[in-house]
Amino acid sequence: MAAWDARGYGASDDYSHELNFEDFCHDLARLLDYFETDQAHLCGLSMGGQIVQHFYRLYPQRVASMVLAATFTHWRGVLSDDALAQYLSVRETPLVNEGKSPAEMAPAAAKTIVGPLATPRQRKIIENSMATLHKESFLKTLRAATAFELELALESVAIPTMLIFSEFDKLCPADYGRSMANRIPRSRFEYIEGAGHLINIEKPERFNTLLLDFLSGLDSKTE
Repeated sequence: MAAWDARGYGASDDYSHELNFEDFCHDLARLLDYFETDQAHLCGLSMGGQIVQHFYRLYPQRVASMVLAATFTHWRGVLSDDALAQYLSVRETPLVNEGKSPAEMAPAAAKTIVGPLATPRQRKIIENSMATLHKESFLKTLRAATAFELELALESVAIPTMLIFSEFDKLCPADYGRSMANRIPRSRFEYIEGAGHLINIEKPERFNTLLLDFLSGLDSKTE
């Protein structure tokens, strides 16, 4: 099992050119090549779930299964123009117009995605993750990702797929997740109570249990 830092995130390098959203997918293909892996089970949350969907669209033969958590087909699938403008304003305005750092932007941005039952420790984890964002790369990602409106035809998905959504996610509501699941043949939908957008942080035990149960069920079917 491996978790990656996408380009411009975490320990991955920044880059000088503008971002094409599909660059993330080609990066993931190179990551699988590095691990000498022809096919992988992929799990993505939020924008990561969007990346997974388009990786499957571009490299279907390399995906064994998908777990799509708190995600969307495209940004305007879940947000109206006004809501998207507000989402961007909370993140871009402090960084671009006010000259703030990601660490200074983080508390206000975290409030928009954290659930009401999150513990102080979980809130701090979410704020700290935002504080470590690479400013210029993050802004490039915001521009490229929100402008990318191509959708995967969910009806065409031919691999095992599980969708995980939560009770208090205002960005990606559970009803939207159900609508996605209804379009994917033989998909599995799971609903987690008490969590906001970052389900894996707010309800890690439940999230991991569902993930491992899904993957172990795939293994048993191949025996």
